[in-house]
Amino acid sequence: MNERSITYAGHSAVFVKIAGKQIAIDPWLQGNPLCPEALQNPSDIDIIALTHGHSDHAGDVVRLSKSTSAYIAATFELAMILIGEGIPAERVIPMNKGGAVQINGVSLRLTNALHSSSYDTAHATLYAGEACGIIVSSPEWSVYHAGDTELFSDMRLIGELYAPHVALLPIGDRFTMGPREAARAASMVKCKLAIPIHHNTFSVLTGTSAEFSAECSKYGVEMVELQPGATRTF
Repeated sequence: MNERSITYAGHSAVFVKIAGKQIAIDPWLQGNPLCPEALQNPSDIDIIALTHGHSDHAGDVVRLSKSTSAYIAATFELAMILIGEGIPAERVIPMNKGGAVQINGVSLRLTNALHSSSYDTAHATLYAGEACGIIVSSPEWSVYHAGDTELFSDMRLIGELYAPHVALLPIGDRFTMGPREAARAASMVKCKLAIPIHHNTFSVLTGTSAEFSAECSKYGVEMVELQPGATRTF
């Protein structure tokens, strides 16, 4: 059986190993104050999947595209921007919400998220489509990375349709859900395990994993906090 694992690189950056492939979701690594040095220059990424264009999610993608041969999956607008930034078009996979692609045995699907999205080039800040969540799956296992989002009722549909085993949920508050809302999201998607992301990076992100754990317990949801650099194997 292929190893299935999640490695947390701090903030919203996550490495998911599934179906023998390594998927980097929102790999903001250099410049990320929580990312361990050992994870900042990966060479074994097969796919980079982006939830939106903000620099704390997509700001390292051009650099990583030069040091790896990874495919890059993103919303159409963000994908076109990245091609304009010099990433070879044959390695960029434009997507949008509701659609799915199969890449080397891994399924990627973009879901709704309630947030904004833009991308900073050297000359301007560009509209980068809508923010998304991502479902990464194989026939045996699925992971939901919610991206940056507020709580929304259609998270129930994500649970009903895609049954994610693991949900990676932002808890920092101010720019995303806080712990209370994220715990409700975990209950709505009916994940087996909830892992907090997008917290503890900056002082304005006030939501804590302890608060999230307490809120998850109200719904009977198992919560595990991964420290930056830690790996959970399934």
